Amino acid sequence: MFSFFKKKENKENLDKGLEKTKQSVFSKLTKAVAGKNTVDVEVLDNLEEVLVTSDVGVDTTLKIIKRIEERVKKDKYTSTSELDGILKEEVAALLEESNALNQDDFIIPETKDGNPYVVMVVGVNGVGKTTTIGKLAHQFKSRGKKVVLGAADTFRAAAVEQLKIWADRAGVDIVEQGMNADPASVAYDTLESAKAQGADIVIIDTAGRLHNKVNLMNELTKIKRVMQKVIPDAPHDVMLVLDGSTGQNAVEQAKQFTLATEVSSLALTKIDGTAKGGVVIGISDTFKIPVRYIGVGEGIDDLQVFNRTEFVDSLFGK
Repeated sequence: MFSFFKKKENKENLDKGLEKTKQSVFSKLTKAVAGKNTVDVEVLDNLEEVLVTSDVGVDTTLKIIKRIEERVKKDKYTSTSELDGILKEEVAALLEESNALNQDDFIIPETKDGNPYVVMVVGVNGVGKTTTIGKLAHQFKSRGKKVVLGAADTFRAAAVEQLKIWADRAGVDIVEQGMNADPASVAYDTLESAKAQGADIVIIDTAGRLHNKVNLMNELTKIKRVMQKVIPDAPHDVMLVLDGSTGQNAVEQAKQFTLATEVSSLALTKIDGTAKGGVVIGISDTFKIPVRYIGVGEGIDDLQVFNRTEFVDSLFGK
């Protein structure tokens, strides 16, 4: 019963978080079909503009338009009143093909030898990386998991202090050596400590500098190599945190980080404060990396697992 009400609350929060994007898309869609009864070339051109200006991205938009075009040709007569339903179906299909997840909860996969599950979190400063780690820690702790955080973003004094505040707030352990410490050393100590404590999950914060890709690549590679001395298959997940409100800038950041390191999952923050929620669709399609979490509010419980079906329902539902 609790699970049912929690799921209902999460869906309501998702609806609320996507409200700005939804209003923007539907107001543009209404203008796109104004005075038209059937979906013709002009309507499709207008729809293309709607999607591009909703930060879905040019390449992904062209894919969606092509799919709708093929359906319209096949059906001969397609009413403009059906367009939002068709758009919803095609976006849902695209997300499914893009490996977008349909999670229902915060799940930690099994690891070899019962070692802690290690998540290394990457992303530029200001995207909500540290906040996302804190919220993740809270979510796992509230599910009875033992969580240890590693403060390996040692180039910004505020980063270590901020993570300590979140660790305290979430009620989880943190390993830190202060500013200017060797990030790899912090990661190593974190895994040693987590293993000794029998922790379930370790979340490692890393520096968010993008000005020099070679340095970033070397640093992240070193952190991975050192962690593997403690847990051979660590990290189990390299999670890139992106600020959804920055639209196409988030896409560019994803490009840079996927060149610098092997990213295996995404977390998109600040979706609630923007009309650019369409960027989730574009990023998922472009990079074929699973979107694992989305942030739909400021509260500690406002980080949600990404469920593509619910996302599409919230974005395109009446």
